[in-house]
Amino acid sequence: MTAILVTGANRGLGLEFVRQYRAEGADVIACCRQPEKADLLKTLGATVMKLDVGSPESIAALATELDGKPLDIVIANAGIWGPEAQSADLCEPDAVMETLRINAVAPFRLARALKPNLLAGREHKLIVLTSKMGSISDSSGGVIAYRASKAALNMIMHAVAKDWAHDGLLVGILHPGWVQTDMGGHNAPLDAKTSIARLRLRITELSSRTSGQFIDYAGNEIAW
Repeated sequence: MTAILVTGANRGLGLEFVRQYRAEGADVIACCRQPEKADLLKTLGATVMKLDVGSPESIAALATELDGKPLDIVIANAGIWGPEAQSADLCEPDAVMETLRINAVAPFRLARALKPNLLAGREHKLIVLTSKMGSISDSSGGVIAYRASKAALNMIMHAVAKDWAHDGLLVGILHPGWVQTDMGGHNAPLDAKTSIARLRLRITELSSRTSGQFIDYAGNEIAW
């Protein structure tokens, strides 16, 4: 049975990952900040564990609780949009730092903490949910905090893929598309079910050849 851990699992893309993987019989650990309110995740048959990705202590506690449990796939999905005002004139530097901390540093901290679990698993796949908005070569400007956080996440995970290749670990840097979620809004052209189904194909296809590449849900490589 494939063992999968998903962060930010209580809604949106994280919830859909849990729903689809559980439907296939995978052993899914669904992480969220308030497990006591995660009735749907429990109904789906997931093991619900507490995790606040913004807290180093919470990440360390999760790793301790897992106690070396083998994990085949870790999906770092949790993230934030950042402040409401993100233009060059209005975006506060402290808000940029906070968005970077949650969207870029927290997945790296999680990866470091759960590396032993991934090494103990069979597939050795670390997946991060990024965004095309983190592409510097294809940027229209604006949304500074969010764009910067995803660009930083891309660079960190590209380096992780290179550094951990000798351990046999694979890193998927995946853009889910513009999806109908609380963050994406109702006008997005893609529904969560379709996005996640295609992302799961990308995860299945992930190999040493594609590890560390910036890829969208349809399998297209995105320019950095």
